[in-house]
Amino acid sequence: MSKTINLIKANASNPKVWIVAGITVAGILLLADTTRRRRRRKAIIIQRQDFGAFLERFDLIPFPQPPTPPAKLPLQGLTFAIKDIFDVKGYVTGFGNPDWRRTHEPSDKMALVLTALLQNGAKCVGKTVMDELAFGITGENKHYGTPINPKVQSNIPGGSSSGSAVAVAAEFVDFALGTDTIGCIRIPASFCGILGFRPSHRAVSTIGLIPHSQSLDTIGWFARDPSVLHRVGHVLLKVKAVEPKRERRLVFADDLFQLSKVTKQKTVYVVSKAIEKLSGYQPPQHINFSQYVASNVPSLKAFGQNSTNLQYGISALKALSSVMVSLQSYEFKTNHEEWVKNVKPRLGPEISHRVLAAINTKYENVKVLYKVGTEMRAALQSLLKDDGILVIPTIVDPPPKLNSMKDYSTEFHDRACAVLSIASMSGGCQACVPLGNDAGCPVSVSFVSYHGADKFLLDAVLDMNASLQDQVSIASKAAPLPDVNGNMDASQW
Repeated sequence: MSKTINLIKANASNPKVWIVAGITVAGILLLADTTRRRRRRKAIIIQRQDFGAFLERFDLIPFPQPPTPPAKLPLQGLTFAIKDIFDVKGYVTGFGNPDWRRTHEPSDKMALVLTALLQNGAKCVGKTVMDELAFGITGENKHYGTPINPKVQSNIPGGSSSGSAVAVAAEFVDFALGTDTIGCIRIPASFCGILGFRPSHRAVSTIGLIPHSQSLDTIGWFARDPSVLHRVGHVLLKVKAVEPKRERRLVFADDLFQLSKVTKQKTVYVVSKAIEKLSGYQPPQHINFSQYVASNVPSLKAFGQNSTNLQYGISALKALSSVMVSLQSYEFKTNHEEWVKNVKPRLGPEISHRVLAAINTKYENVKVLYKVGTEMRAALQSLLKDDGILVIPTIVDPPPKLNSMKDYSTEFHDRACAVLSIASMSGGCQACVPLGNDAGCPVSVSFVSYHGADKFLLDAVLDMNASLQDQVSIASKAAPLPDVNGNMDASQW
């Protein structure tokens, strides 16, 4: 480059020199741009090799066993990954944000769930990407990149446990751990077309987990195989291997399927036909669940969203989800306000908005938030009793396109929270089960049961799965049926 400049100075009056110099400079710039593009493509290729799911790789092998163990370990031979919210001895728990990682030391202990999995024969292969501070539901991360949804790569994977879901969906691991506060297991499980389980609140120990909102936080897991989902559940929940089999009663929340943009032929019809083939299931029941909530959770009236027009019961669910979000924000502020104010972390736009709203809001009459949760738990127990399973859409919208959330994030967030608030606010357990595809995107349905019914629900999912998948195959080949009640127009929301 310096020779070119010296040549120009010596022959400034010669136009041919200017032409040669221009071509030389252009060539240098083109070469630099080409080099940058190659590096960028190489980085993308490296990311796509693991779909951007992993934050860091390592091997934690199962704990040593006695020379002659009494029986094969329940998770022997299985591999798993964990969300970057669990403590691993010798590693910094990053909470999805570089500033958190920078301001914290490596952990000197191991999360209890991680210890339990290693003791039972599973091998951990790394930490996965997550939404910053576990505050998002899209799976997008400004700093570490957004994990690529293996089922529909142009769309978001869902979050906040995005990397864990992607690692399972892309078949890098047999199962993965995440957390679920307001839907962070259920959304990515649905969007990535895999199984996901949110256990009852406090059914799995959260020791060694960075708290986000303790009244809502649960440790959940993903799997492709229902038997793996079941085995992991038995280890983490410490349940008895055998219990007397109970009859099961499915209760369809018709109003929530009315909210969904997926036709009922792909959800309600599939589940209904599946249980016809199975023994031990009572005839299904149907309910307007939102109206049930409005009648049985009286403290919601304090939030002023119960209107006289309860078509589809939208107002009750809006109120319930607003309580959930307020409770999440209040407890996040309690846990992390000091760190946020001292560090002033760099956050993505959507996460920054939610974090600042949580930190800057003054919360009054917090007791009513907890009262709603108590009433909601009692209401779900009363409806389902010992044999009931509520059937709902996991989420009512398909996965949005990448980088599109700024256009309609509020509507998407509010509609999602309406159905997600049921398990979060009742503390109940929920299983997300994939049911094929619709319009090129994964479809799922969720089974919800009361607090403490985790084994009952996991057993039911294992029992129903083969029949469900048979019906999915049949439905995918059948001609579309008219959706008698239609889907709700977004404007009605």
